[in-house]
Amino acid sequence: MREALEQRIRDKKAVVGVIGLGYVGLPLLNAFINAGFKTMGFDIDQRKVDALAKGQSYIKHIPSEMIANWLMLKQFEPTSDMSRLSEADCILICVPTPLNESRDPDMSYIEGTTESIRAALRPGQLVVLESTTYPTTTRDVVLPILSKTGLKSGNDFFLAFSPEREDPGNPDFQAQRIPKVVGGLDPISGKLAEQLYSHAIVKVIPVSNAEIAEACKILENTYRCVNIALVNELKVLFDKMGIDVWEVIDAAKTKPFGFQAFYPGPGLGGHCIPIDPFYLSWLARKYGMTTRFIELAGEINQRMPEYVITRLMEFLNEVGKALKGSKIALLGMAYKKDVDDPRESPSFVLMEELLRRGAVVTYNDPHVPSLPKMRHHNVPDMDSTPLTPEYLAAQDCVLIATDHSAYDCEFIVQNSKLVLDTRNATKNVKVGREKIRKA
Repeated sequence: MREALEQRIRDKKAVVGVIGLGYVGLPLLNAFINAGFKTMGFDIDQRKVDALAKGQSYIKHIPSEMIANWLMLKQFEPTSDMSRLSEADCILICVPTPLNESRDPDMSYIEGTTESIRAALRPGQLVVLESTTYPTTTRDVVLPILSKTGLKSGNDFFLAFSPEREDPGNPDFQAQRIPKVVGGLDPISGKLAEQLYSHAIVKVIPVSNAEIAEACKILENTYRCVNIALVNELKVLFDKMGIDVWEVIDAAKTKPFGFQAFYPGPGLGGHCIPIDPFYLSWLARKYGMTTRFIELAGEINQRMPEYVITRLMEFLNEVGKALKGSKIALLGMAYKKDVDDPRESPSFVLMEELLRRGAVVTYNDPHVPSLPKMRHHNVPDMDSTPLTPEYLAAQDCVLIATDHSAYDCEFIVQNSKLVLDTRNATKNVKVGREKIRKA
């Protein structure tokens, strides 16, 4: 089995199937298509499958022209029929791994996907989990389900973990240009996964086993979470002291060694950084440990939206207004600049809290024309309001939550009564600075 699959990978005749056609799956497909592989895309969302079959993208930074080109080359076929997983030689799992209501790992997507693979699994297939998760998931969750087939891992089929590394909206770090860590459940599986990815990715870093690869991803994102918590806590302190934390960071990053700049904000967003540390804390409790440092970082970052609301109330009080009944324009619903990705965006927490306190809330986001349904938020039906001078002038305060490049901050400040800036987006605005506060 190994030799046959190895030969198909070497000759680029292996069919690569990607499960989960979202922010990770589509760029990964592009990397393998560019490398000359035939691919299949699997997703249970029929709307996504139908759009892709028409050459239409639903992710802003992935152009429809790219999808249409895949179809024209006949190197891509989207489907919601999971029974066709048997047609793929290599199956890459890119499904969500959220937290449940108690902030414990929600393995339902991984488990459900693995059950679909089990139903179609045949000898000679390579399965690679890419979804961010806690160490031991591949061995303790995926393997037992696939083993129900009676097929043996490392002999009949092959199993590995390779953490996704995506920076949505950053053209400098496309999937094929980001080094890929690969760890097999056994040496043969690891080698096959390494050979597969080496065709499509600029550099492959093999590690000893799947657990090392899983822990690598958790470390990467926990590192960011902890350092962002540090600057968020410093922001609160420095605000009380009248010190601009952004200028402090700009000064500190001139040091050519021993310092890496991280920036504060209204909270954490995206699929990984707000979630992964809680995966690690949950796992630590299973081993009788408490990861106090990591949990503290998570608590600090989770408190930032409330801090922004407090700063907004103080700002309104300066002009004799209460938050209740005030018109607030929320600028930016995506979790980071210049993308349409709303996952775990703190803007939804801000909107919910503003509405709960009686504010009249509208929003603008050039990348999010209508508010999507969210797992953990009660989102109203609302469309993005155009940023006209009349709209801005009618607001009691404009709250910049995401610093999209499309925002003309001089125009925004000029036409607004008050501007609360959580991203330092207005740093270069010269006229009207008396209207600006930072949070």
